[in-house]
Amino acid sequence: MKKTSGILRSGEDLLAAFQFLTRIPMPSVEFEADSLARATKFFPIVGLAVGSGAVMLQWLLLPHLNRAIVSLAVLLYLVLITGGLHEDGLADVADGFGGGWNKEQILLILKDSRIGSYGAASLVLSLLGRYLLLAALPLQHFAGYVISAHVLCRWSALPLSYFLPPARTTESQGARIARLTSLSSLLIGSAISFLIVLFALRSAALAPILFALLLTALSGWFYSRKISGVTGDCFGATNQLTEIAIYLCGAWQA
Repeated sequence: MKKTSGILRSGEDLLAAFQFLTRIPMPSVEFEADSLARATKFFPIVGLAVGSGAVMLQWLLLPHLNRAIVSLAVLLYLVLITGGLHEDGLADVADGFGGGWNKEQILLILKDSRIGSYGAASLVLSLLGRYLLLAALPLQHFAGYVISAHVLCRWSALPLSYFLPPARTTESQGARIARLTSLSSLLIGSAISFLIVLFALRSAALAPILFALLLTALSGWFYSRKISGVTGDCFGATNQLTEIAIYLCGAWQA
């Protein structure tokens, strides 16, 4: 009975991860106070599913369309399947840290739903950069790098949420997992992520893993220094930067 209950809880946590990170229709589950914190260990699995969908789309379209149009279609799929969740985080962080002079100003700008010049520029650069890098990935390694990018960019939320407190004392998306992710979730999620990347890239896996570790550590240090913690937007910004970095690894090796 206890084992069955544990399996059921894990299934609910997996569904919660998909519900939070994607727009894929899922069976409804009842959210509890710690549902999202428990679900973080499955964030890399969501990345595996999203990345696999991108690979499948590329495989279906490439015989019929040129590489540039296929890359645009893949990028459009990636934005739509997440509802622009991470793009929104990147834009807010660019506006907040670009326009705020202190913690209070930064957090105030982060809450503002309007987009400023820093946010608009970051969105344009992110979309353009990902489009060009997707088109530049070697075809024989496209699947490995795309899947690895989406696994590792979602993994980045685990160490950030384990080590850093919420920047706001009020209820927020970031506060639902910041300092609430358990050590077991961090270890399980990390093991899942690195094993998937090792399987996908074999001997080429070291550089993407190191880039993900470095970007997560540097962004965590930056957030801690500027706002003494993290917000939901911070998770999205680090996610975007990590995705771009892994694509760059593949294009660089090509």
